Amino acid sequence: MYRLSVSASRMALCILTAVMLMVIPFKQAVYAHAYSASYTTLDLTKSQTGLTFAIDELSVIELAGGDSNDNKMLEPEEFERIKEKFAGIVKQNLTIKIGGEVQSEMQLQSIALDRQGDATKVILKAAYPPVTAGKPVSLKDTFYQNDSKANYVDLLTIHYGTESSTSALSAQNRSWTMMLTDNEISGLSQDLQSMKAQPSPNHEKSAVGSHAVDAVKKNDAPSDWFSFFKLGMNHILGGYDHLLFLFSLLIARQTFKQYATMITAFTIAHSLTLTLTVFNIIHVSPAIVEPLIALSICYVALENIARQTVSLRWVLTFLFGLIHGMGFADILKEMEIPKAELATDLISFNLGIETVQLTIVGVLIPLLYMLHRFKYARRIVISGSSLALLLGAVWLIERVFQA
Repeated sequence: MYRLSVSASRMALCILTAVMLMVIPFKQAVYAHAYSASYTTLDLTKSQTGLTFAIDELSVIELAGGDSNDNKMLEPEEFERIKEKFAGIVKQNLTIKIGGEVQSEMQLQSIALDRQGDATKVILKAAYPPVTAGKPVSLKDTFYQNDSKANYVDLLTIHYGTESSTSALSAQNRSWTMMLTDNEISGLSQDLQSMKAQPSPNHEKSAVGSHAVDAVKKNDAPSDWFSFFKLGMNHILGGYDHLLFLFSLLIARQTFKQYATMITAFTIAHSLTLTLTVFNIIHVSPAIVEPLIALSICYVALENIARQTVSLRWVLTFLFGLIHGMGFADILKEMEIPKAELATDLISFNLGIETVQLTIVGVLIPLLYMLHRFKYARRIVISGSSLALLLGAVWLIERVFQA
């Protein structure tokens, strides 16, 4: 019986080590750009289809270069040298079709560097021909498509008349399609200037509605709620700091009741602040949130090293979960999600996060029970927590100095 227990424990140790190596790649762990996010807005009017494309500064550097002094920033003169090149990259990777025909003539209106600290973006504005009734309009995003290491999402907002819709283009689902009826075309603004002068959209209709379902199905695009569900899954899988925090919480020896209470506390806490942040009820700067997330990893790792048994960890987890929820919200905050869709998109996004989180917990807890039967389990906990402490400290230093 003892030999079987030791064998099972060693097997659990091997599996846990493999999980750590897959979940926390060293190359990306010390790099602050684990997630690339762009924000695309389509303004449909009778005279043109307006495109606004915004993407974070680090992604621009990855795609077009230009950072000659290697400070992860684009100085004004550096940006001037690469902005035309970047405009060409956007034209190549964002494909707009109307009635199945590629609209290759992009009229570039402006391209600018919007300097806002860590939130700095390059914003490109362009114009395409107008949509027509009965013909589908579609957008396809191929940024980072051939880069298996990239974790990229394009958060798309569409304005048409007094209506708006949203979609999250990520992973292999990078296409969006809709089709307007004659009545909807007649309700469009004449141009962008008159659109801006109109009252705020009532947001009571989804772009993937009764008139667009057939067009969407032809392109195998997911429904809006499912695109946000997958976004939540990809977001947690690409959030190495969140995964490392979860690992640090779980590796300490605990009872099933402690595990269940702790995970429940974390879920409630991050769901609360995620919701409050997305609804703009609270706002804490990423310059504060991101270092605190790294600090939470360090604190839990230190507690694992200093204490052989942990108690009331759910309280600590709840407090840190409030901080992690604000971090989850960052990717949605800048997206103009219509009020009628906000609840559905937010719930779908959160469910995607929870699906991955509960899957990880369900896999790790049985392995951890086997691990803690091993006589060297304490050493393994200290070693794993030391690694978490080291990576958390690297992130903490990076984020403090970047802030």
